[in-house]
Amino acid sequence: MSQARLSVSQCTTAEGVHVITLAGAIDHTTAGAFHQALTLPADSAPHAVIDFHDVTFMDSSGINVLVAANNAVRARGGALRLAAAPTRVLELLRIVGLDALLPLHPTLQDALAPTSAA
Repeated sequence: MSQARLSVSQCTTAEGVHVITLAGAIDHTTAGAFHQALTLPADSAPHAVIDFHDVTFMDSSGINVLVAANNAVRARGGALRLAAAPTRVLELLRIVGLDALLPLHPTLQDALAPTSAA
């Protein structure tokens, strides 16, 4: 799925972890696609990793989507992890305090490591 300036790809690992890979900008024009990507099927495992490696920009619209997704995943007993956030995105996550709520991993592989992924 893609929209204007944000492309989203998804897969599920053998362990049942949803991996959402983003590329482009997350703002008010692309927040809907971001939200849709983070809405996990009700019958699936509630664990997800978001790969921010190719995200070029994120504003408060993306923060709002992350908070809602984290609340939904946690309500189902799952975990949401963030991977490979570029410096600009990482700074925003720290400014708003999401680094205290969501595990931030330097790489996708780190976020998917057995001690983190379930």
